[in-house]
Amino acid sequence: MTGGARAPVPAPGTLGVDERAGLPLGFGVALDGDTRHLTPDTLWGGSPARALRLSPTGVDALVELEAGTVRTAAGAVLARKLVDGNLAAPLPPPAAPALEYTVVIPVRDRPAALDRCLGALASATATEVVVVDDGSTDPEATATVCRRHGARLLRHPHPRGPGPARNTGLAAVRTPLVAFVDSDCDPPPGWPTALLGHFADQLVAAVAARVVPLPAPGGRARRYWESTSSLDLGDRPATVAPGTRVAYVPTANLIARTTALGGGFDEALSVGEDVDLVWRLVEAGWRVRYDPAVEVAHDEPAGQPALLRRRFRYGRSAAPLARRHPGSVPPLVLSPWPALAVGAVAAGRPLAGLAAHAASTALLASRLRRAGLPTTGVIGASGTASVMTWSGVGRWITQFAAPAFFPLLFGQKSRRRRLAAFALLAAPPLLEWRNRRPPIDPVTFAALRIADDVAYGLGVWRGCLAERRIDAMVPGVTRSFLSRRERDVRLAL
Repeated sequence: MTGGARAPVPAPGTLGVDERAGLPLGFGVALDGDTRHLTPDTLWGGSPARALRLSPTGVDALVELEAGTVRTAAGAVLARKLVDGNLAAPLPPPAAPALEYTVVIPVRDRPAALDRCLGALASATATEVVVVDDGSTDPEATATVCRRHGARLLRHPHPRGPGPARNTGLAAVRTPLVAFVDSDCDPPPGWPTALLGHFADQLVAAVAARVVPLPAPGGRARRYWESTSSLDLGDRPATVAPGTRVAYVPTANLIARTTALGGGFDEALSVGEDVDLVWRLVEAGWRVRYDPAVEVAHDEPAGQPALLRRRFRYGRSAAPLARRHPGSVPPLVLSPWPALAVGAVAAGRPLAGLAAHAASTALLASRLRRAGLPTTGVIGASGTASVMTWSGVGRWITQFAAPAFFPLLFGQKSRRRRLAAFALLAAPPLLEWRNRRPPIDPVTFAALRIADDVAYGLGVWRGCLAERRIDAMVPGVTRSFLSRRERDVRLAL
């Protein structure tokens, strides 16, 4: 069992940053595509979803933001609330601040990839590039590449892991910002200038670009992995926090405020150390942002076995993260009524499931009316919740209960229950295929997604056994569709 020392992260206030400050003057905001006006003074959207009811001053501030940039104190407060709640994305001023940054690259036994990465960084305006060789078997090959590109080389005589390697590089940084880049990444020209504007907001500790797979030849399996890479967090910007649409960002490509990182990565973690650092920053009161406007290509492992091994390794991080961040790693979050409806249908009782769904819809409409919100679209929202619950339950079963579920699927005597079991298995990957539309047929996609989920789930099981805890596999339960906090968030202006 591992506990691990938590490397300290300073709170913004200890560094002289006003933790209650609004978004700076000159910033703009763009409402998220899912954010909509319920009434002239109420917005709905964000992640997690909520209703934001505005005071008269807040309504005026929203008009200000929709017309341009932050110009007033009220506009700054509202802009911060919108961005923090993922109802809107920040638009930094066009002129990026003249901030110096140092690039830190951990590497082990990948001189060719390092050569490509350093070549891609040739156009960057970094003050210095620091390469940390984490115990390569051929250190001279790494040293030769560093000399060719003028990078500073630090070395661990024996492998210590990516967290310690990044910490060694971080200790050598003397600039306000540090940019962590993995050696198998290929940053585009102009990186990271397009991201530096975010640091005009003093509460921003880190910004991550979008990490996309480096195109490579391959068959259907390769196309599947390129369309579902766990490092690619999508094309929508977000404020990063556990329990939101973008719950974490990897440090394959991450720019951070050096002073905010404190002691850096937790060296007791061999995997998940980047997620842990991001969550500690969020817990300390900093903002972490995901900006997909900049895309950094990342070389994926070659072959299906290597990719499944990576998914297994990622799964191993769930239990150690659950120990360090209780409540932040639920594999599934259920609302009681949709969960009851799904359970009834899965048990072969569709009429009971329909009744539970109807009760769920009626309760949601009642809560909206009590909150003074319109009920337009409540039937569609309730239906979507039930479909997503079905998909979530099916994926949870695939990940964590596959050995018991597959015999159940084929051993059921009831035709209705066999169909329900098959739908639980097939619905998650097929819904994902419909949403993603990858260049691969749905049957192959579903088979590869199931293998992917089983590999990840086995990794979670392995981590839970090592940590002697199961909370990384236990679903969470929310009180209702619309909690008190979510249904009436008032803007005090």
